[in-house]
Amino acid sequence: MVDSDLAKLYRVSTTAFNQAVKRNKDRFPKDFMFQLSSDEAKRLRSQTVILDVNTGKGRGRYAKYASHVFTEHGIAMLSSILRSKRAVQMNIQIIRAFIRIREITAYHKDLVDRVDKLEDAQQRHVSVIKMLADEIDQMKNPAVAAKRGKIGFRTEN
Repeated sequence: MVDSDLAKLYRVSTTAFNQAVKRNKDRFPKDFMFQLSSDEAKRLRSQTVILDVNTGKGRGRYAKYASHVFTEHGIAMLSSILRSKRAVQMNIQIIRAFIRIREITAYHKDLVDRVDKLEDAQQRHVSVIKMLADEIDQMKNPAVAAKRGKIGFRTEN
């Protein structure tokens, strides 16, 4: 889960949330928490709408720094540094949600396999469509078509 979403759940500011994590950095190894790359942060930002500069505070509405992302274990570790009643309740709910997701995927293993197969087929279809689109673009370009020559059988005469 992303730091800003967790901060909202815990009803604290993202800045205060990240400061608490930063003060306890040794509790969050790379498999508990990581920071998004700049490319990932840009994609996440573009999904949450364009930068809004009309907030009246002289700065944008969205963070300019890459977000921290917490794994299930990282969220469990948050309970040791965020000690408010709200934080404890939210941690319990989040961990229960992770457990439920794991149960659902274990119970519906056949559906997970089918989704994986669909994703594989979709990737193959995308590559074929891209290849066809490239061929069509080449056909539209007369210089490329002239280099190819005529299509068909040739006779000696």
